[in-house]
Amino acid sequence: METKSTEPTEFSTPLLLSSSSRRISSSVPTILLLLTTLVAVSGSYVFGSAVGYSSPAQSGITDELNLSVAEYSIFGSILTIGAMIGAIVSGSIADYAGRRVAMGFSELCCILGWLIIAFSKVAWWLYVGRLLLGCGMGLLSFVVPVYIAEITPKDLRGGFTAIHQLMICCGVSLTYLVGAYLNWRALALVGTFPCLAQLLSLSFIPESPRWLAKVGRMERSEYALQHLRGKNADVSQEATEIRDFTEAFQQQTEASIIALFQLQYLKSITVGVGLIILQQFGGVNGIAFYASSIFVSAGFSQSIGTIAMVTVQIPMTALGVILMDKSGRRPLLLDLHKWKEFSPILALVGVLVYTGSFSLGMGGIPWVIMSEIFPINVKGSAGSFLTFVHWLCSWIISYTFNFLMGWSSTGTFFIFSSICGLTILFVAKIVPETKGRTLEEVQASLNPYPTKS
Repeated sequence: METKSTEPTEFSTPLLLSSSSRRISSSVPTILLLLTTLVAVSGSYVFGSAVGYSSPAQSGITDELNLSVAEYSIFGSILTIGAMIGAIVSGSIADYAGRRVAMGFSELCCILGWLIIAFSKVAWWLYVGRLLLGCGMGLLSFVVPVYIAEITPKDLRGGFTAIHQLMICCGVSLTYLVGAYLNWRALALVGTFPCLAQLLSLSFIPESPRWLAKVGRMERSEYALQHLRGKNADVSQEATEIRDFTEAFQQQTEASIIALFQLQYLKSITVGVGLIILQQFGGVNGIAFYASSIFVSAGFSQSIGTIAMVTVQIPMTALGVILMDKSGRRPLLLDLHKWKEFSPILALVGVLVYTGSFSLGMGGIPWVIMSEIFPINVKGSAGSFLTFVHWLCSWIISYTFNFLMGWSSTGTFFIFSSICGLTILFVAKIVPETKGRTLEEVQASLNPYPTKS
């Protein structure tokens, strides 16, 4: 049995304060919420820096270690294999040890991976380091958006969760930039800095109130919620909703990945898997891979092309963060996604339009929705499965893109365009709007709410 909380009275017993001295939990973020989100998205930056490392490091690694193109291709692609491994275990670690522990464990993997890469003398050590980086990245790609969604109020949740994608973009872009001035070993050592920053900060941020409720620590859950919303906020309604919803679903056993496909969770799993598959099969990795060749063939240098991509990607992702809780998820997925149908035809401009529209909509929103739609008893297994599907699809596109281009460049981009059109229909008919609704409201609308016995 849990011992009585020794925390200050104003946090552990919020209902004792008079209603006149309290305010309803509002949409104004507290300093703690902002700092907690900043710590969490440090992991997103690590994610981006791992993805962006292979491009600026390629010439230095291949020259110093005498790697062939095939050997360096293994180094680049093994990151995705590691991410799939990390994805498989991410839900279990986050469910049983907590969201903060999962982030800390992922950073330990990333730090070890960066150090192994920095001091590698032979190719296979590079592979080991890159594989560990991928494992950490797979964990982070699940736990960061889930943690942010669980700590933020409903009117801020979309924008705050979308910062995950913005920081990934920043990590990729700044790694490109710094990599132009540092050698590959120094760049790998620099990669440990954001890992250490998050690792050392995790003990100062609260655990997810919803995870605490899930493991039966109700007093700690309410204390964490009060701390995040501010001591004068009235969190009684939100705390009660979390407790009741968690207790109702806790009557059911933890669902395995196979159990996710029962009728009860059919709509949630369809929305989640559908968005992830369409996000990847819309050709984002292929566009990114082919972009430099398009820029060169259009008469621009590769560096100018990279700068142009960054100039479009970061502001558009930032705009998505701002609009997420104002316009909603569906409008960003529907209206802006239509432009992507024309991007293969427009060459240079098309790449930039595609990148911008993807960053604003499909880049981040599937992760936001994934963190919102699954009830607490299946969130771990569902998140693991969706994250694994994401990295599997990413690997499929990366691996097959050259073969498809060899077959027909026109046909390849026609396939991507058709999938983008299919995404519009999928979002219009199936994906729900989650703006302005609590996680419990979203999950109850998609999954049959079990009654207490």
